[in-house]
Amino acid sequence: MAHGTAGTAGDGGSKALTLDDLPPPDTQRWVMRRKAQVVEGVRSGLLTIDEACARYTLSEEEFLSWQRLIEAHGPRALRTTRLQDYRRTDHRPDEADAKARHGLSPAPGTPG
Repeated sequence: MAHGTAGTAGDGGSKALTLDDLPPPDTQRWVMRRKAQVVEGVRSGLLTIDEACARYTLSEEEFLSWQRLIEAHGPRALRTTRLQDYRRTDHRPDEADAKARHGLSPAPGTPG
């Protein structure tokens, strides 16, 4: 396969993904589709994580978070308005936890 091209997994490799299919290196506005394109470029072998991070001025942590979100929830998880929902940990301290840490009792009739 020529440098700068890679087969795509979704179509049996019949259409080669090229650098021209990826967002431009000077991309400032990262919408869901563009993030997914960059992740697909790395997955398909078109470029390495290091090359993608350098090309788009991304941290490795940011790229890997995109990749994890796609793997766990699909490309729609990359929507900026939904990121906080998908990034939540299994347990977030709530108001009752905060009050308990400070030795305060919950208000009467409230759980916790």
